[in-house]
Formats: sequence, structure tokens, C-alpha cells
Amino acid sequence: MEHRSVGQTGVVSDLFSAAMSERLARTAPLASRMRPQSLDEVVGQAHLLGPGKPLRRLIETDRLSSVILWGPPGTGKTTLASLVASTSAKRFIPMSAVTAGVKDVREAVETARDEHRMNQRGTILFLDEIHRFNRAQQDALLPSVEDGTLVLIGATTENPSFSVNGPLLSRSTLFRLRSHTPESLQELAVRALREETATIDDDALAHLVNLADGDGRSLLTALEVAIALADDAERAGLVRHVTKDDAEAAVDARVLRYGDDEHYDIVSAFIKSIRGSDADAALYWLARMLTAGEDVNFIARRLCILASEDVGLADPMAIVVAEAAARCVQHVGMPEAQLNLAQATVHLATAPKSNRVALGIWGAMGEVRDRSAGAVPIHLRDSHYAGAKKLGHGKGYEYPHDAVAGWVDQQYLPDDLVGRRFYEPSPHGHEGRIKARFEASRAPDQAARGES
Repeated sequence: MEHRSVGQTGVVSDLFSAAMSERLARTAPLASRMRPQSLDEVVGQAHLLGPGKPLRRLIETDRLSSVILWGPPGTGKTTLASLVASTSAKRFIPMSAVTAGVKDVREAVETARDEHRMNQRGTILFLDEIHRFNRAQQDALLPSVEDGTLVLIGATTENPSFSVNGPLLSRSTLFRLRSHTPESLQELAVRALREETATIDDDALAHLVNLADGDGRSLLTALEVAIALADDAERAGLVRHVTKDDAEAAVDARVLRYGDDEHYDIVSAFIKSIRGSDADAALYWLARMLTAGEDVNFIARRLCILASEDVGLADPMAIVVAEAAARCVQHVGMPEAQLNLAQATVHLATAPKSNRVALGIWGAMGEVRDRSAGAVPIHLRDSHYAGAKKLGHGKGYEYPHDAVAGWVDQQYLPDDLVGRRFYEPSPHGHEGRIKARFEASRAPDQAARGES
């Protein structure tokens, strides 16, 4: 049996660790192996990391205060945090909001206090996916950020205005990272191909860049799979070469990003496109929502609301079409229900528009909210119960169906609102006919007021 001294064991252990580290480095995902080791190696984000730009200066001078890094996936938020860790003299504590809790935050705060007390050294807490922390968890960070115990680097793909507590956001500098451009994605791909000793056809690279949708990590992951599919060339002793077929096989389907803030933005674009009568844009945003897995019942509800708010009586069939689409979603289900939603979307987009119904109810709600309740005119009160007639209820009421025109000029509003107009029809579509009828019915009354 072979015997080793303690010293020999230590040497063997170090050699083993070094070998393991080297092996892990070789087998790590391409996106991890391509992670920049300096600010100069970062691709993209020139508005923050170019020469003399604010974030670069703060990192290089180690004067970074609490920041929130907000940007789409694959734009370098974690990479920036790693570069801060490698350049700062402060202690660096990485943490993910997916797995961490308040207990972990409190332990990080205690560690930071001990570090400052014993070594006069600051601490940076990197909290990835900070939007996953609820309000109570974020509140636990606030005192230590406020008194400088911790420098917080929060990374999020969600709009901080919705996902980060106001007090915590106000004590941090917000830096917004941008999606990669096609040019920066190509640069990433070229570097990765050099790392992997591989080549690629132009159309294959264009395919991968297009489907990456501005996400650098997504591009590198797809490229790694494509290179693996081209392994036959390497086994034949040739340089691995990625073709369009390899690229297409590596990315069978694109998964669209759809965070909370994008949810609101895309829904807003959808509604505004219909309101603006642009059927093509409306269908595009509908397709974006459906592809991203948006709740089809939510889309149907929005169409029903829009049918009354933005089309109204300019096309009385709008609400019928929207409601029918909503019922079809329930009965048919996806993917076929996309046809019903598309039909309703095109109908509403191409319909004449009027928001007069919406303005009418909003105006009436405002009167009810802001003024004292007006008494019901005596002639409109219920006269069917015993004793009502003795109180004068219904006296003087004229039954419109008895009139030749089917309409009589009598007061329906409370006394203090007589003459108040809540609904003024527009000249658009069917509502134009309502407008003409309104004007004709009001003409005798207006003439009488003129003569007076």
C-alpha cells in the first residue's frame, strides 16, 4: 500500500483541485466561458461602459453606491456584478432572490457590520432578480442600504417602478441596460467561434442572431448547440463548420421574453393600435401576446372593454362581436380561438370610433361623486304602491309612447342638473344618425328658448 505524508497529500490535493478547475472551465457552458474578464471585453452597453461613461467611472474608481441594473435577459447584468467583484476592494456577497429569504439578508447585514467593524471594509451585496423579493423582504434591506452598511447591486428584468419598493429605489441609482443590437450579437458570435475553433455560414449566423432577439446568452447557447451538431467535422479532423441546417436544428422555436413591464407595454400598444384604426399593428401585437402565452381570457376582456370605450355606438355591433369572441375563447380554446380574437380585433380596428359613451358615464359618475344627490322629480317617482298618488308621485308624467313622435319634452334630471349633457353623440358611423335625431328633437326646444 502506498503511503503519503501530510505534505504530499496537500500537494496532490492542490494538483487535483487545479485539474478539476481546468476541467470545469473546459466543460462549462459557452456563455459562462465567454464571460468578460474586464470592462474592455464587455460587448454592448456603450452608453454605460464606454470611455468616460458614468457606470464605468464608478466601477473603475471603486465608488459605486447602491444601484439597480435593469435590462432584458442576456444583456450583462450578472457580468457587470462579477466585474465589480473582481475590481472592488469591498467584500462581495452574491445572492439570488429566487432562493434567498429575509434570514439570508440579515446574515449578510451582520457580516457587513462585522467586516466594517473589524477591517474597516465595505460590503457589496449583489441581489440577482431582486423583483422576486416581496415588499417585506425588500424592506429588510432598507436600513442597511440607508446607513451605508451595504452597497446594494440589484439586478432585474422587470420594470423597477413596479417591482422595487419606492424607498429602496429612491436610495439607488438606476442604470438601464439595452438589448444587444444585431451588430453586437455578431461580435459575440465571432468571439465564441474563435474560442471554439469553428466557422459558420453567413445565413446560419444571421438566423441565430435574428432568433436571439437581443439576448446574448440565448445566442451563445444556441451557437453552442449548433457547433455540437457540427461535431462530425471535428471527428474527421476538420474545423467544425456550422451550416444553416445546424442553426435551424439548434433553435427549433423562439421563446419570446414577456416580463411584467412588457405585458403592460404590449397590451397598451395593442389597445392604442385598435383605437387608432390600424388593423395590421393590432394583429401584430395580438400575435406577440399569443406567442408569449398571454391569457386569452384577458385579451378577450380587453376587447369587450374597448368595444364600449372606443367604438361605442359608432358601431353598435362592436360589443356583440367582442362578447362573441370572448364566448368562443371559452368554448373553442387555443390555438383555434386565435381566429376568433383576430376577427374581433380587425372588426374593432376597422370600425368607426367614438368614446362618447365612455365620456358620458365618466361625466355622470363625476357628478354623482362630487355633488349632493339631487331629488327625483315628482313626476318620475314610483306611483304604483298604495298611497303614492296621495303624495303626488307620478303626477304630470307624460307617457312617450302616446306621443306621435314617440318622444316628449319633459324633465328627467334633478332640478340642479337640468340642461346638463353627459352624452353628446359624435358624427361617426351609426352615432351620426343618433346625433341627427338628437338635434332634430332638440330643435323646437332651442327655437323656443331663442324666441324667449
